[in-house]
Amino acid sequence: MQLSEQEIVRREKLAKLREMGINPYPAPLYPVDATSKSIKDNFEEGKKVVVSGRLMSRRIQGKASFAELQDSEGRIQVYFNRDEICPGEDKTQYNEVYKKLLDIGDFIGVEGELFTTQVGEKTVMVKDFTLLSKALRPLPLPKVDAEGKTYDEFNDPELRYRQRYVDLVVNPSVKDTFIKRTKITNSIREFYNERGYLEVETPILQPIPGGAAARPFLTHHNALNIPLYLRIANELYLKRLIVGGFDGVYEFSKDFRNEGMDRTHNPEFTVMELYVAYKDYHWMMDTTEALLEKVAVDATGSTKVQVGDHEIEFKAPYPRVPILEAIKTHTGIDVAGLDENQLREVAKKLEIEVDETMGVGKLIDEIFGEKCEHHYVQPTFIIDYPKEMSPLTKEHRSNPALTERFELMVNGKELANAYSELNDPIDQRERFEDQLRLSEKGDDEAMFIDQDFLRALEYGMPPTSGIGIGIDRLVMLLTNNSSIQEVLFFPQMRPEKKQVELTEEEKIIMDILKPIGEMPLADLKAKAGLSGKKWDKSTKNLAKLGLFKVEKTEDNLIAQLKQ
Repeated sequence: MQLSEQEIVRREKLAKLREMGINPYPAPLYPVDATSKSIKDNFEEGKKVVVSGRLMSRRIQGKASFAELQDSEGRIQVYFNRDEICPGEDKTQYNEVYKKLLDIGDFIGVEGELFTTQVGEKTVMVKDFTLLSKALRPLPLPKVDAEGKTYDEFNDPELRYRQRYVDLVVNPSVKDTFIKRTKITNSIREFYNERGYLEVETPILQPIPGGAAARPFLTHHNALNIPLYLRIANELYLKRLIVGGFDGVYEFSKDFRNEGMDRTHNPEFTVMELYVAYKDYHWMMDTTEALLEKVAVDATGSTKVQVGDHEIEFKAPYPRVPILEAIKTHTGIDVAGLDENQLREVAKKLEIEVDETMGVGKLIDEIFGEKCEHHYVQPTFIIDYPKEMSPLTKEHRSNPALTERFELMVNGKELANAYSELNDPIDQRERFEDQLRLSEKGDDEAMFIDQDFLRALEYGMPPTSGIGIGIDRLVMLLTNNSSIQEVLFFPQMRPEKKQVELTEEEKIIMDILKPIGEMPLADLKAKAGLSGKKWDKSTKNLAKLGLFKVEKTEDNLIAQLKQ
């Protein structure tokens, strides 16, 4: 393991602490009785406190020093005075341990008394301190100059997501996002619990990946010697519970879909699904409006939420727009009643990329997604989807070509999907068989046939309405984040590239190329000033490491950095 100079120095300090008989990672409980927030909120001059946290800054001035401790609730100033900490002849605790062996990022515990400085800062006068954990890596702390400009911020997205533990320490607003996420889920639970609905848990490992149209992750159970899938949805299990006699059940579900990753999609994500007996999709729209109005207020203090350049109003009621009407409004084309070939022609006319595996449902979904979805910034229910798009949804009561389904659009994206649930087992079997035919055509997102779910329906399921709400997307909206990675503690990332150790000659070549990306090979060789043998060896190794390549043009050889 290659250590930086600072890491080597910190390990030397660690060894010195141990030589002095100080355990840098002590086991006993530390008797904390106050936090940075409680001290400020309930400040009493002279009050004795015990606080702990991470050392984030300090200004040493001889036998006195001001420092800042950061705990889970913020920061508090602490004042170290040599003679207060070391009243006797031995000043080692201050002169050696505090001044020389502690570093920014170390966890310490402090016993002291509260006082106010001459400039009015609430501060802890340290009477004693204990090292609780020695940090062996320096924190990437930003620096602020005399003009207030900030430098060296820890703001590279990839680094922040990979090292969320560092991100949380040095960027306080990140922690606020995740605190708000918990407020959002607590608010939803409170809303449903007050109505008597039961929170449940259903299997993540499933023999049939049902309840949605998506590509699943496949695994294998060794003891049973069977394939299993990570769930793509929990819908079919929750409906089994309605069959079993529960009137209302909900679950915060971790779902997994083996599909692409982008700013709004992560392969592992959270969905809240609710199913309530004896209700329909009209009731669910009313309920969803009431829920989101409450959640917005609980999380942000208002029904109005700023999302990018838009102010989103979550106060009910929301417009209700049939999907075919939406397509007609935004494309000028009435797609009602068109067959697969006609829809494919419409899509091509609208310059939407389609393929032969797409049936009627997927073609309509593509047209709506490409030409309509982004227009619905304010919360809008898109309702009454064609039957081919909705294999688990009850047929519309007044138009057999449609279903009683809605999707809630907010800020141009789907936030929720809901139905009057299909409870006719014969109709459901026929819909599953239609999905099987799509699968045979090559649609790898078509639904599987779940025979056990069909058996459950044959025992009878009461009229039911169900909804799935994307929790990650809801948190993105209510925290004004445009990337799903910002609202997941540990988003999925591509494998981290191994750090490569370069020779001095290789570093010279890379340092010349990095600012410009490419240059004539002859010019690079001249600038590097290496002997022929060193040049050949260095360029060959850089190419082998995948950092460097040479492209041939009509009249030159060009050296390029490989991305």
